[in-house]
Amino acid sequence: VQLQASGGGLVQAGGSLRLSCVVSANTFTNYAVAWFRQAPGKEREFVTSIKWSGGSTTYADSVRGRFTISKDTAKNTVYLQMNRVKPEDTAVYYCAAGSGLITSSMRYDSSYSYWGHGTQVTVSS
Repeated sequence: VQLQASGGGLVQAGGSLRLSCVVSANTFTNYAVAWFRQAPGKEREFVTSIKWSGGSTTYADSVRGRFTISKDTAKNTVYLQMNRVKPEDTAVYYCAAGSGLITSSMRYDSSYSYWGHGTQVTVSS
């Protein structure tokens, strides 16, 4: 499984940005894809996740209502739509994939076996 994240950049506070994660895999059965982020000097934290089958989603409290995760199965791509961004959203954003995850485990980075390279998101105040 390979993941390629893109779409990062510089955005003003209150603006929007959309990240993309192209997933290359032989099968997507029982897979989930998540976005994590890591700010300078901080630990990596969960942002949101989506199950490939069924599309159920999970969000961190800090982004719920502002960020939306979605998928395009025809393009094998997962999107992170970031609206009303804040300076504290500044971080390197990573997409990750794992199989056999249950809902309660989707917030933990140790649950994901495959990681893409990060994409930098910088929010200016």
